[in-house]
Amino acid sequence: MSTALVTGVAGQDGVYLAHRLLAMGTRVVGTTRPGSGSAAAMAPYLDGVLLEECDLRDAEGFAALLERHRPDRVFNLGGFTSVGASWDQPELVAEVNGAAVERMLAAVRDHRDRTGDDVRFLQAASAEEHGDARSPYAESKARAREAVRRARSEHGLFACAGVLHNHESPLRPARFVTRKITTAAAAIALGRQERLRLGTLEVARDWGAARDHVEALRLMLDLPEPRDLVVATGVTHTLRDLVEQAFAAAGVDDAWARVDHDPALVRPQDSAALAGDPGEAERLLGWRATTSFEDVVRTMVEVDLERLRTGVAERADYAR
Repeated sequence: MSTALVTGVAGQDGVYLAHRLLAMGTRVVGTTRPGSGSAAAMAPYLDGVLLEECDLRDAEGFAALLERHRPDRVFNLGGFTSVGASWDQPELVAEVNGAAVERMLAAVRDHRDRTGDDVRFLQAASAEEHGDARSPYAESKARAREAVRRARSEHGLFACAGVLHNHESPLRPARFVTRKITTAAAAIALGRQERLRLGTLEVARDWGAARDHVEALRLMLDLPEPRDLVVATGVTHTLRDLVEQAFAAAGVDDAWARVDHDPALVRPQDSAALAGDPGEAERLLGWRATTSFEDVVRTMVEVDLERLRTGVAERADYAR
């Protein structure tokens, strides 16, 4: 039986990838950060996953996982994920998203050399690396991607990076602006909130569905040769578009009568627009995004309405 090791399995990408792999008959070992409580919080989505606690900075612990479970696939989806919050903790971001990946790749190489196992490694890279605002998050992701390139060219590892543009789902944590918007739209529709405060509204992103994007990552490790590929829809929308779509999905008229601009929520720097070209992924993988921006936002709002009505924060059928 094939075994996949998925770091950050309790995040939205980890959940959708684990579901897909399990459906294919793959044994899935997933890591969560010690003491984070994520495994317990996301337990409704992780049935069938063998959970292991492992701090990404713990090189010895990661090497022990390789030895114990002998995976043939490693998907590194864990790490510090908030671009905005990275400005407040640049050293931590550099360590978790950059240096830790260098050590993980070294551990995979050592494991291969010692055991002869063919271990393929996928790094979740980010379109933020190519933006005009060099946040600590973007810098750390660029460092990790360079580590992948070196592991491939200098050590012969099957290592590749999926350059992910923005992708969302009902499992996106509430601290992200997309969930902040969909949750607020749902709460306002139900009469439980009056207003929504936001920062910059004109940033444009290529928003897709997490379910679609992780399928591209899975397919990348089946290529004959490792390639770094952009994973995107090819269509951009502004945050203003997302607000309007979310409020419409919730059945709230005149969204802008409910939204306040708050300068305190504007990031120190932010790329105005990030657009992706999925052409190479389609050519090499036969992959293209199948979920529209409108459907992504609508599904998020529907689940947030259900959360508020029932009081159940996480439920297996929310992973739509």
